[in-house]
Amino acid sequence: MPTARSSTDPLAAGWVRAVADLGHLMRFRAATVRRPRTTAVAVLVLLGVTLAASVGPLLVEGAGSGTVLEDHLGAMLAGFLVLAIASSMASGGGRELVPREQAAIHPIDHRTEHLGALVLAPLNFAWLLQAWLLLGVTARITGSDGWLGGQAVAAAWVVCATALAQVVGWLVETVRRTTHGIAVVRTVAVVLAVVGVGLQATHRLLPLLDALPTHHLADAITVRDGARPVVLALLALTAAAVVAGALPAGVALRRTPREELKVESGSHPARSLPSSDLAVLRRIDRGSVWRSVPMRRGLVVLALGPGLVALGGGMDWTEVLVLPALVVSGGALLFGVNAWCLDGRGALWRESLPVEPGTVFAARALTLAEWLGSAAVVTIALAALRAGVPSAVEVLALATTMVVVTLQVVAVSMSWSGRRPFPVQLSSARATPAPPIVMVGYSARLAVSTTLTAMLFSAAAQTPAWWLVPVMAVPFLLWSWVRLRRARGWWVDASQRARVVVAVAA
Repeated sequence: MPTARSSTDPLAAGWVRAVADLGHLMRFRAATVRRPRTTAVAVLVLLGVTLAASVGPLLVEGAGSGTVLEDHLGAMLAGFLVLAIASSMASGGGRELVPREQAAIHPIDHRTEHLGALVLAPLNFAWLLQAWLLLGVTARITGSDGWLGGQAVAAAWVVCATALAQVVGWLVETVRRTTHGIAVVRTVAVVLAVVGVGLQATHRLLPLLDALPTHHLADAITVRDGARPVVLALLALTAAAVVAGALPAGVALRRTPREELKVESGSHPARSLPSSDLAVLRRIDRGSVWRSVPMRRGLVVLALGPGLVALGGGMDWTEVLVLPALVVSGGALLFGVNAWCLDGRGALWRESLPVEPGTVFAARALTLAEWLGSAAVVTIALAALRAGVPSAVEVLALATTMVVVTLQVVAVSMSWSGRRPFPVQLSSARATPAPPIVMVGYSARLAVSTTLTAMLFSAAAQTPAWWLVPVMAVPFLLWSWVRLRRARGWWVDASQRARVVVAVAA
């Protein structure tokens, strides 16, 4: 395990020990993987998809010829940096290599924490999707002649942008942990969101992104010459960003996480009990979700982010129909895929309550559906401000899509929660409900299935046969209901429930 260090260690020696400690922690995490073969297969799949994204566009006719993508490559490069910064900020400086409760007894240096966050940054489906898209567009633009140099520049920028974003993430977390830091960060975020929507609404955002310094990287890719000095410069900038990021990381990690501490030490006066066991359990579950920093922050981002993008882009209702799928699938990743971890150690206490197991399951499933649906409604409300007045068929398709994808995601989430429970303490803003590699698989499967479902209903809404939408929903609803009932059966079974409770309370 990691070794203690003195604050007087030379800079180089400190980084050497940080790298060594990172290796120890990664081997420790690897040793706790339940299914090593499945994890190895998942890694190979990710590498295979990356290779396909880099090489596949070369096989398409017209690769290497001038396209409209070439004109906006600089904006895409800048967009990747913005995405990486947003991800780092939302996760409180980056993901934890070892959960905070487990790391408390080990002298893990802030440099090791910083390196761990960098290592885990790619294990994010949104990050992977944008990286694959960037590599694919680069291959499409360069063709076979400049493929190697273009891919080298694009890959170097992906690494460099991730390191730069990590610096910004730690800086924001440092500010957030000051006396009035939470209000400052929220105010700045709101201002930036309003400015971004305004720029997009006035068609100035894309020209602004095109004018950023990333257009020099785009020139290096499209010119198909001189990639080596650009790659070397990006690698040097990456090294500088990695070293520089350790400074704000050290400051942030030494400060008290005020938002998390406020939740843990808050006082909540008792209220009158509801009339039924189900209502009592739902009140407890609602409070658990809202008082968890990563879930509260994630739900707000998921509800407002896509809605603001739709508001700035002026999407029509055909495009808006896809948004509920994105929001609902993203919201499930906050806790739904491991829904019983919401109780943590309290699961042992809840099992002692004189309540039917089926009621407990119903309360958790309804709470999950409630939060996912609420986030989707906020997104739709923002998108509707510029989408115009929908037709009756579009309203029917929207309502049907929300019901279908919500039940679909709830059924899948409750099934996964019963099959593969994980012990997670969601009090930390950097926590995730499942190990990083598992989260990548969950996010990919949810995003693909819900997006395809929403696209199917969006296409049906454009046909003159209005009855086609509800008819198509029937098989989706029946299958999701069957899956949800099967997940309930697992939970009601005493032996299966005991396995889940022991796992999440560990």
